[in-house]
Amino acid sequence: MVEEDETSPAVRVGPRSSRAIKLYFHRLTRSFPEERDDSLRDFLVTAHSEAVQIEVMVRTWGGDGLDVFLAELAEAFRGWSGARTWRSLEGDLTLSAEHAGSHVRLTWGLHDRYPDDEWHFEATTDHAPGEDMRHLAVEMRAFLESEPLE
Repeated sequence: MVEEDETSPAVRVGPRSSRAIKLYFHRLTRSFPEERDDSLRDFLVTAHSEAVQIEVMVRTWGGDGLDVFLAELAEAFRGWSGARTWRSLEGDLTLSAEHAGSHVRLTWGLHDRYPDDEWHFEATTDHAPGEDMRHLAVEMRAFLESEPLE
């Protein structure tokens, strides 16, 4: 679901249950704001529930094709075998997708930055294949193509 976070778009992923872990993609910024042609984009991913809150700043090269990856999953609504994977430019966000018949299971990984890489956190969200995944891809594209905060 696309939401407004302060003055910029945000994407919420996960069930509405207060106990479930939800992910928020928000605060899209230019990595080097002094460079107007800078294609690097940073955004904050917040994973939270009643029991946990973790934030990771993710660096991408124009989104690293996250929206395209999600769109490809939507188009493969009939299914695939094994896991399909995606990772951000610096590996601070990873995504693994498995088709489980009636749903697509997305495992989102938040990682400590290299060279430390001392911790990682994973959260899993389930989505209906096809239209639900297509909707997520469209929301992510709108977020990644929005005007970054300065």
